[in-house]
Amino acid sequence: MKARQPLHDHLCLASLLVLLGAVASPLGAQTPAADRLEELPTTAEARQRLYEEVDREVAALQRQGTLLKRVIRLVTPTVVHIEAEKSSSPDVRFSRRSVEEAGSGVVIRHGNGDYVLTNRHVINDSLLGQIKIKLADGRIINPKQVWTDRGTDVAIMEINAENLVAARLGDSDNLEIGDFVLAVGSPFGLSHSVTYGIISAKGRRDLKLGDGSVKYQNFLQTDAAINPGNSGGPLLNLRGEVIGINTAIASSSGGSEGIGFSIPIKMVMTIASQLIEQGNVVRAYLGVRLDSRFDAQRAAAVGLPRPTGALVSAVTPSSPAANADLRQGDVVMSVNNVPVEDDGHLVNLVSLTAVGETVNLLVFRKGTTLAVKVRVGKREDFEPE
Repeated sequence: MKARQPLHDHLCLASLLVLLGAVASPLGAQTPAADRLEELPTTAEARQRLYEEVDREVAALQRQGTLLKRVIRLVTPTVVHIEAEKSSSPDVRFSRRSVEEAGSGVVIRHGNGDYVLTNRHVINDSLLGQIKIKLADGRIINPKQVWTDRGTDVAIMEINAENLVAARLGDSDNLEIGDFVLAVGSPFGLSHSVTYGIISAKGRRDLKLGDGSVKYQNFLQTDAAINPGNSGGPLLNLRGEVIGINTAIASSSGGSEGIGFSIPIKMVMTIASQLIEQGNVVRAYLGVRLDSRFDAQRAAAVGLPRPTGALVSAVTPSSPAANADLRQGDVVMSVNNVPVEDDGHLVNLVSLTAVGETVNLLVFRKGTTLAVKVRVGKREDFEPE
């Protein structure tokens, strides 16, 4: 999926070889070859010595590089290529035409079943028989059942085949900006392509994606090359664990420009587990209306030095927020010790909380901070999706 506006703030990994070279040279010591770079080797003996020094340095570099090769061998059997045929009919007066979406996915095991994680937009509007999953060993299968969630662009497909290899899931909460990552997928139909980069940013929201239906956003940003066809494929850490599902790019050309977005795996599995176990996603509800125009002037009016957190403009009667005595004018500063950046962030944090869970809020009210416990409810009980 392509974001409508290019976004910036990404880091480049052009220094990978320099980094590995530094690792290969203990304590950052300058190599013998580097000591004599200015000496042009003209004699056979000098050139032979230089070749031997280069061979030693390359051998050390290759020993570091085997880590990536081992990780790739681990994860390749878990990644699948997906082709989904869809029927498109812009006008019912004309004949329907068939279009095809290509993407990627990753095999996981949940309970006693095998499933493929991918993006909703890869398989949306396709019947089971129109979705072809190509496994790493070349077998092509159809899913037994498909569930999707419009609000997060997550999809999960139940599959049945012998000798499936499931991926190991990592902890996306522990990621830091600068962590090395791998993206595996099928850009432009080239299955099992691998790209390498870092986490460039976390918590990206308010991206304008597709038809605007992806309301709940908390994207990881990476400079690992992600192109059309990578959608639904895994983002992995250097332990070979899935820490995200690649979903979108910000691009003016339609190709990778070093700004890709992945859904954190914790968020993906929160949605996927509900889809598998109950067939739909039940979103938690707090019961507050928030001021999207919370700026420096409004922050000063309530006694804050800058606009941080989410300003409550109204409280729904009989809602969890009302029962916990949240009030108009309160500023929700954190949820379970996670600082709230703005109103959209609070909506995301609550929506991805389990219904019935008690959350700890830090609330700023009239110059003081209060600890408030709220048992979140079920959104459908108070307002339609």
